[in-house]
Amino acid sequence: MVQMKAIRVEEFGEPEVLQHVDAERPSPGEGEVLVEVKSAGVNYADTMRRRDQYVESQDLPFTPGSEIAGTVAEVGDGVEDVNVGDRVVTLLGTGGYAEYVVAPARNLIPIPDKLDFDEAAAIPLQGLTAYHVLETSGQLKEGESVLVHAAAGGVGYLAVQIARLMGASPIIATASTQEKLDLAKNLGADVLINYTEEDWPEKVREATENKGADVILEMVGGDFPQKNLKCLNAFGRMVVFGAASGDRGNLVPSELMKKNHVVAGFYLPNIMSRPKLFAPSLEKILGWISSGDLALTIGARYPLDQAQEAHNALEGRKTTGKIVLNP
Repeated sequence: MVQMKAIRVEEFGEPEVLQHVDAERPSPGEGEVLVEVKSAGVNYADTMRRRDQYVESQDLPFTPGSEIAGTVAEVGDGVEDVNVGDRVVTLLGTGGYAEYVVAPARNLIPIPDKLDFDEAAAIPLQGLTAYHVLETSGQLKEGESVLVHAAAGGVGYLAVQIARLMGASPIIATASTQEKLDLAKNLGADVLINYTEEDWPEKVREATENKGADVILEMVGGDFPQKNLKCLNAFGRMVVFGAASGDRGNLVPSELMKKNHVVAGFYLPNIMSRPKLFAPSLEKILGWISSGDLALTIGARYPLDQAQEAHNALEGRKTTGKIVLNP
């Protein structure tokens, strides 16, 4: 039995439940490949699974990690057009915090020559989320206004830039510190608002001639959904794709009637199950990064055995940009 190092969760809880252990190296089955992981992205979804607060119930034990970049180490039966040594990036359900992982060959995307493994691993979950909450769920049109919360975070950092590439105007960014707001401005945000101040919904309305934003990206939870609706334009769309505060919040459906508001949910695995949505959009995002149209920042890198520290940094909002693990 060939061994590898991996992070295992045997019980739900705080970052201390992330254990660096010896595990059996998996083998690829029909239509699968074995990838030697060079970089694994760290995401809020991983922390929610660790606490069993994810959209779907999480079974124990498990290895966290949904986005990985690495090289193909072994090819299973029935796999064509993939070779040992290929540099690839992909999305998984779980399993990415490990030295090796098995992935469906059909979901592998080649890494452009200009990108390293850390940059590639930083893209799939947050890049696809940022793109599809705007394009697919938000149906953002050129000239429409958009409100991006936590604009210096992993999804927000990319969403501000993608909104700019899509022709949104104005792009309204919120963050908790002036440093993070300055970063959002450099990314292309037109209006900067500190969301720790109680009057932030009024400032959003002021920035949109008292109409409200056409598209709002909601991932905070708590009282933010209700406050978002107060600054959402008539026929506006609020896309819900997370609850970083840990409080999922509440909405009164009949309140949506007053201004023809639309509340749309977004769950990335549904995009992954539709190849025509998944692969082309990931290739487009990787192309934007390779061409320099989309900037990417790796906020912190941790070795695999420091997964606990990586989760503490993410949940403590101590970093800007993407956090990655390097097995």
